[in-house]
Amino acid sequence: MADYTLKLSDSEVERYRIMAALAEERERDKWTAAGAVPGARIADVGCGPGAIAVRLADIVAPDGAVWAVDRDADALAVASALAERTGVPMHTAVGSADATGLAEGTFDLVMLRHVLAHNGGQEQAIVDHLAGLAKPGGGTVYLADVDMSSFRLRGAPSVYDEMDERYREMHRLRGNDLTIGTRLDELLTAAGLEVVAYEGHINVMAPPPGMRGPAWAARDALVAEGLATAQDIARWDDAFQKAEEIRSELRFFGATFVAFGRRP
Repeated sequence: MADYTLKLSDSEVERYRIMAALAEERERDKWTAAGAVPGARIADVGCGPGAIAVRLADIVAPDGAVWAVDRDADALAVASALAERTGVPMHTAVGSADATGLAEGTFDLVMLRHVLAHNGGQEQAIVDHLAGLAKPGGGTVYLADVDMSSFRLRGAPSVYDEMDERYREMHRLRGNDLTIGTRLDELLTAAGLEVVAYEGHINVMAPPPGMRGPAWAARDALVAEGLATAQDIARWDDAFQKAEEIRSELRFFGATFVAFGRRP
């Protein structure tokens, strides 16, 4: 499995929280249809810092339960702290998307968000594993992922395009499919699930000051893989700071796809 590339700074955690709020606002009806209801057992696989997991835990409380799974212990620590501050009970476990260590056939809903695009070549193995975690006779697997070819950041400094291209090149070299969102239904079908819903939408958001997107969050990985230098990072940082000082109006645009399938 690919290494976790997004550095969990305060601004990056805030980005996850903003994304989670947008996701719940747009998708809440689908979460309900997929099984996110009071009393449900839910697995949030690849949970990152837990922004979605705590929302699911609030939905299923008090009789349900959420298992938040991630390979990164630091991300799980943030998730646990967020759950404690939010006041919702939540289990955490270290595990990968294709080997969670969770009990098979025991979950009403298994959710995986923005993970497949980071695991080139393993996409079907991951979805197959998730399908096995869902309860026979109605358990669901819910996927959300991107078409990164649609991403735009209007009003960004000119270095953004350079930084973004290095980030995309890192994914290409890793064999990742940056348009994986366009084939979520195929992955569910191949895993033996009945596709219930599949749709896409364009997110439009104004990033708060200090938020520079996943390419910036992955800067350490870009340096480690020889796709950027420390001088590049300093130059990008300087350009963003100047843009933030003049309060340029940033607008992010990007396509996200969601789909869920039911286990016979």
